[in-house]
Amino acid sequence: MFGLGLPEIVIILIALVILFFGGKKITELARGMGRFTGEFKKGKTEIEKEIKEAEKELKEPPQKKK
Repeated sequence: MFGLGLPEIVIILIALVILFFGGKKITELARGMGRFTGEFKKGKTEIEKEIKEAEKELKEPPQKKK
């Protein structure tokens, strides 16, 4: 893209974000992104746990009722 590599594009995008949002707003955006990634990781962990439990239940032989 116009002879620009990935590092140059990233630097340009960062400069545009700083100009558009300003310094104080960027900290709020970064904090929000951090919260989002934390919640995403928690959700991912819970889903993986549920899948492992379901696999474990499927592998166990059915128990006879008395």
